[in-house]
Amino acid sequence: MNFKEIAYEQHGPVVVIRFNRPEQRNCIGPVTHLELIDAWTRFRDDDTALVAIITGTGDRAFCAGGDLKAAAQLVPSSAEEMAAHDRGERPGIIGPSRWVDVYKPVIAAVNGVAYAGGLEWACFADMRIAEEHASFGVTCRRWNIGLADGGTQRLPRIVGMGRAMELILTGKVIDAQEAYRIGLVNEIVPSGRSLKRALELAQVLAGLPQPAMRSDKEAAIRGYGLPLAEGLKIEAQCFNRSIHAPETQEGLRRFIERDHPDRGGRPATGIRRD
Repeated sequence: MNFKEIAYEQHGPVVVIRFNRPEQRNCIGPVTHLELIDAWTRFRDDDTALVAIITGTGDRAFCAGGDLKAAAQLVPSSAEEMAAHDRGERPGIIGPSRWVDVYKPVIAAVNGVAYAGGLEWACFADMRIAEEHASFGVTCRRWNIGLADGGTQRLPRIVGMGRAMELILTGKVIDAQEAYRIGLVNEIVPSGRSLKRALELAQVLAGLPQPAMRSDKEAAIRGYGLPLAEGLKIEAQCFNRSIHAPETQEGLRRFIERDHPDRGGRPATGIRRD
């Protein structure tokens, strides 16, 4: 699959999907939008791809959002397109960022600015590793452009409603340290190190049994915000799908026989802050 404005790299079980328009600060135009849909479809459906990393090319930008010079080609314009968008039948304005059924782990390696739609893509990930010079902001606020790719929904879930509303309403830009302080970023690394660190973490995740990890992610996503009783039903459904998987039987064998993976030299999985 040949891409022009993104890159798709597979490192064993780990896929790196890279915004690849460094001269435009990796902003997303109509071609990028379609290529992102193709890339994420490929990752979601490929049984050999276990973990994805999102990052940007260069050292200036993770992604600066949508290409406003091509805005007319990105947004739904007809009544039919807008109705489909309202019903949730479009993947997103800048790629498939409205998808909610990618239950494989996703890590964002934020190597520079993550503004507007770029911040939304960072929030699409399950964890965010930021380089020390990275910055974040709903900068589309100053151009009267609303968030359309999950920012109003995912950002509050990550940092809480108060912090999210501060960012959404003011459009202020925050640095990596502030993003870490409010819980938007899981880890800060030196400049140039985010992808290396994300690959390390991704390899650890890829080395773990997958069924329970994916069912737990699904339960967390589908149950978030629901009444506790409803969330527990979803958890039970997901648990009952994974508990009888062959990998679970192998996990039980390893436990019973004290063949614990932590005793085999596997690297620690914990998030660290350099």
